[in-house]
Amino acid sequence: MEALKENNAPRDRAILVGLSSPRLDRKENADEESLEELGALVETAGGISVGVVLQTLPSPNPHTFIGEGKVDEIRELVKSQEATVVIFDNDLSPSQIRVLTEMTGVQVLDRSGLILDIFAQRARTKEGCLQVELAQYQYLLPRLIGMWSHLERQGGTGGSPIGTKGPGETQLETDRRHIRRKIDKLKEELEEVRRVRATQRQRRRKNEIPVVAIVGYTNAGKSTLLNAITGADIPANNRLFDTLDTTTRLLTVSDTLDVVISDTVGFIRKLPHQLVEAFKATLEELEYADLLLHVIDLSNPEWQHQAEVVENLIVELGASSIPRIDVF
Repeated sequence: MEALKENNAPRDRAILVGLSSPRLDRKENADEESLEELGALVETAGGISVGVVLQTLPSPNPHTFIGEGKVDEIRELVKSQEATVVIFDNDLSPSQIRVLTEMTGVQVLDRSGLILDIFAQRARTKEGCLQVELAQYQYLLPRLIGMWSHLERQGGTGGSPIGTKGPGETQLETDRRHIRRKIDKLKEELEEVRRVRATQRQRRRKNEIPVVAIVGYTNAGKSTLLNAITGADIPANNRLFDTLDTTTRLLTVSDTLDVVISDTVGFIRKLPHQLVEAFKATLEELEYADLLLHVIDLSNPEWQHQAEVVENLIVELGASSIPRIDVF
């Protein structure tokens, strides 16, 4: 997956597309708010959104996801807006990505693909990088066939670049095996990182230093709160997913009490399940916390929905019994 361009290169121009359908799960549906959030994600990734298309259908088209007429409309938009990528707010199947890429003539990503791309740009620590890489490979595996036909198409007719002629089944199988091996290796490395983490945690337990974890929706103000409490200078920017690695600071509350405060990765709705899995390691700090601070951005009209997303993830991570303070 081609990373969205670095800041100095021309910015990717994205057409955002969403489908709302009674056949889709409520969480899967696109609406104006979720498309706005998708636009913010595109900004975070270094792109710019140059058009938005929202369609309502009784049920998704199995072939193209949205209606074929809408695909034509998007193709025209791509031309008129000189777009370089089309990004769907819903998750697409590998075959839908393949078909849509062929029909629109530009790269097609879904929300999960975009989030993975941002995570890849943002991760800094060894663990963060390993987790992102693992999630990317897990996302990539079922989409390989699409990638290959994409290469063949780039090859086109006449003097095609070396290595872009149809690789056929054998190449595909080799790639699959290679990726599966890579996934196994990454999982082993992550286990090792987790073991080291657990040892560090035990040491903290022995010292009986209470652990406070700051959780919340992405861009709700977690790093800002951590900075305010501890006087730390973690970069706090107004963009989604700015903190991807758990940052830990020591805070002296009184002469007799020190606490460790951790800032965690922000939660977001429609988080790709590969990432929930991969990020459980970052978030497993939560299970060992003595207190959770749930930061809620009241200025956001969606704050109740955002708080609910965080609540659900806390339950999923097995941290629902930990005492919690909601920080508005």
